[in-house]
Amino acid sequence: MQTYTNEQLKRLREIELKMAEYFVSFCNEHHLMCYFCGGGCIGAIRHKGFIPWDDDLDFFMPRKSYEKLQSLWLKYANHQYAICKPSRTYHDHNQFITIRDRNTTMIKPYQSDLDIVHGVNLDIFPLDGYPDSKVKRYIQMLWSCIYSLFCTEQIPQKHGYGLKLVSYIGLNLFRSKNIRYRIWHFAEKQMSKYPIKDCSYITELCAGPKYMKKRYPKKIFSSAVFMDFENTKMPLPIGYDQYLKIAFGNYMELPPLKERIPQHDVSMIDLEHSFTIYRGIYFCTKNT
Repeated sequence: MQTYTNEQLKRLREIELKMAEYFVSFCNEHHLMCYFCGGGCIGAIRHKGFIPWDDDLDFFMPRKSYEKLQSLWLKYANHQYAICKPSRTYHDHNQFITIRDRNTTMIKPYQSDLDIVHGVNLDIFPLDGYPDSKVKRYIQMLWSCIYSLFCTEQIPQKHGYGLKLVSYIGLNLFRSKNIRYRIWHFAEKQMSKYPIKDCSYITELCAGPKYMKKRYPKKIFSSAVFMDFENTKMPLPIGYDQYLKIAFGNYMELPPLKERIPQHDVSMIDLEHSFTIYRGIYFCTKNT
């Protein structure tokens, strides 16, 4: 694993911010709703920019906009930025859309066996309606777990032995890529079948078990407000304070010193050259 130098972290943030500006501009042009989430949202409020030790930016999109994004991106977006979305023929061990810079290299350990665009990325998470019925909500979460398992093909390591064991059994029972796709594609339809317009609350289903339990009042995400972020402005949910308190608690309080480090492991990072020169060296090494 590599750790970032100060120069690399600074350059990485420059690239991420440029990508974020392009992404927001594209969404505005095509009437798609998006807003910062997670660390980007906290950074905008607490630091007026990046959290000092943060190394990425993420966005939320309501499901309706999220589902329109790929087709519009493939048709109109700058070729430098690839859009990667799980499908029958594509998987990258993620369960959400990523936007990747083809002119850079950021190879992550869990993706080093894949022949994909290994560039600096933005993660794009869908927001879905949260059904009022407790039974429907329980079933929605169950479908979300099934979707996550068969879409990512990764056994969760931090959510208890029981979930780890069930996941291991599930992946070993269904080894066929085609069958796995059919399972997660069906599960995705089931978990996202509650339109936001018909629900009082919203939830996030693709960010892991911890966050799929969150229940946000719909009004929080009814529109976006642009806030200062570094030398530009970025969209936040209109109810950003309530969102952040529900998701993170006292988000204005700094975490302990030991937690103030970048959270993502990388096998190789080269912010000035395309990942393509590292094929067979740092990724897809078994094919050489």
